[in-house]
Amino acid sequence: MDKIKFYNTLTRKKQEFKPLKNGFVGVYSCGPTVYWNQHIGHMYAYVQWDVLVRFLRYLGYRVKWVMNITDVGHLTSDEDAGEDKMEKGAKREGLSVWEIADKYIKQFTNSLDLLNIKRPDVLCRATDHIKEQIALIKKIEKNGFAYKTKTGLVFDTTKFPDYAQFARLNLKKQFSGSRVEVDPEKKKPWDFLLWVTNQPEHIMKWESPWGTGFPGWHIECTGMSTKYLGQKFDIHTGGKEHVPVHHTNEVAQAFGAFGSQTANFWLHNDWLVIEGEKMSKSLGNMVTAQDLAAKGFNPLALRYLVLTSHYHQGLNFTWEGLGASQKALDSLYAKAVELKIAKPVRQGPNLKKYQKRFVESLSQDLGVAQALALTWQMLKDKTLKPAEKYELLVDFDRVLGLKIAQTRPQSLAAPEAAKKLVEQRERLRQEKKWAEADRIRQKVEKLGWRIEDTPKGTQLKKK
Repeated sequence: MDKIKFYNTLTRKKQEFKPLKNGFVGVYSCGPTVYWNQHIGHMYAYVQWDVLVRFLRYLGYRVKWVMNITDVGHLTSDEDAGEDKMEKGAKREGLSVWEIADKYIKQFTNSLDLLNIKRPDVLCRATDHIKEQIALIKKIEKNGFAYKTKTGLVFDTTKFPDYAQFARLNLKKQFSGSRVEVDPEKKKPWDFLLWVTNQPEHIMKWESPWGTGFPGWHIECTGMSTKYLGQKFDIHTGGKEHVPVHHTNEVAQAFGAFGSQTANFWLHNDWLVIEGEKMSKSLGNMVTAQDLAAKGFNPLALRYLVLTSHYHQGLNFTWEGLGASQKALDSLYAKAVELKIAKPVRQGPNLKKYQKRFVESLSQDLGVAQALALTWQMLKDKTLKPAEKYELLVDFDRVLGLKIAQTRPQSLAAPEAAKKLVEQRERLRQEKKWAEADRIRQKVEKLGWRIEDTPKGTQLKKK
């Protein structure tokens, strides 16, 4: 098997990946805080980690993929201050915190399904694991890494000299005066809460040895990852925004509880931005997987677009880019339909050659864009038989996740977005607004279709 290399945030370099247990890989991914819709910026990360898990399984590893659901304790400020995001969401919509959690867990899992992201083996809610978090905090306290203040039980970073190392932090510059007003009893402004006790009006609270309260956001991930994967596991994934605070604190907690770090590899994705701007509620540019479907796009066109990027570099989402990805995906489906009628073939040297190159691409820090390019190269290879191409296409799709095997000729029907544009064009033509009608034609062509005006009426044809 080719050497697999991933860029490890812990060491700031690409390293050969070797699982802790022969034939088994444990993966933990930071999941959503379910107080609002998960937009395509969030889903970008989950497509990438789905590819990671699919690839490891493609290689024959047994993989246990664990992902958390944060439904308590994530405050609006990283500085142990502000309102719990769950309670903020509940007030916004006039629902209970539990109803908000259920509503947005449903939206998240539906987004997973629309993008053909395999459900994690364990999808665990923080509120279902309070007992485990309290047990972990007790261990940290017993080992001398915690102290009590007016805000709750706090992790003592002075006991962990390497606290700043994981994120290469300049702590004095980053936290200068930032937490004094929140809790002047803290030894260091970057010390963080393990258990919060100073919010008596907080709706979600539990009894603990430190008083009635709720867990800090950071302890939740360490509690759940180690419950399901053990004190040492292979890979921890998350967004780059988690590095300076959330994952730095996870590393510290693990040291306080176990004397060592939990994950061997830390993989962090860059962001999907929209038209060059970060996607956010405040900018009003949020787009969900459900929005794409409502606009007539196949949500897997977004998955295809994500596959053209590298997780460590991020992606600039544009509607034009999505249209091009829809066109490419439809072409791939058309090719699959064309090749599917060929007779099956035995595994031969041609298949193994391409499979080897496919693995080589992905083994270089999950080079899925190169693997996708290889797929198209393979389809153009005139030395391959049609049946060999189809066999490879379906085989590669075990990682790509584009539902190639399920492709049917009717999958190539014109999308609703194109049909609506045709109707709009007809109205404009009737009103003799020829220039505007021509612009509609151009929009249809960007979706990968062409308009033909025939004696029997206007027809849509694949470009």
